[in-house]
Amino acid sequence: MKVNRRNFFTGAAAATGGALLARMVPLAQTAEPGTKPTSTGATSPFVPPADWKGYRPIITVNGLTLPWKMLNGVKVYHMIAEPVTHEFAPGLVAECWGYNARVHGPTIEAVEGDRVRIYVTNRLPAPTSIHWHGVLLPSGMDGVGGISQKAIQPGETYKP
Repeated sequence: MKVNRRNFFTGAAAATGGALLARMVPLAQTAEPGTKPTSTGATSPFVPPADWKGYRPIITVNGLTLPWKMLNGVKVYHMIAEPVTHEFAPGLVAECWGYNARVHGPTIEAVEGDRVRIYVTNRLPAPTSIHWHGVLLPSGMDGVGGISQKAIQPGETYKP
């Protein structure tokens, strides 16, 4: 096989991706069935209600699942937009904006038929808005601040 830059970089990318995937597999196996990650990344017992037939909790590897409270039949979540110090690689640290103390943000777990309400608090030094992928919402609850929805000002909490 002729080695050129394209073949070299394609092979290097595949090898790197395989190595990263191999590193992730043992981490995924450390979570025990029937546990749910907490905000600290640890797991705590989670037992789904009896009427959730076939439900299997999501386990976010090296991540955070956003906790929720059930209020009047509605799952209520609270996301906080805030500055975060994140280390992308050893020694590569940056000040970023994220949600709930994480750059990648938490997993929001809901199943079909759930009624969901998500409060968003802005602890950033600038106005912000939130955009949802794969969720059908009225334009006033999704999109660009000042155009399709009112921007969430610093210190404010958006409560739909």
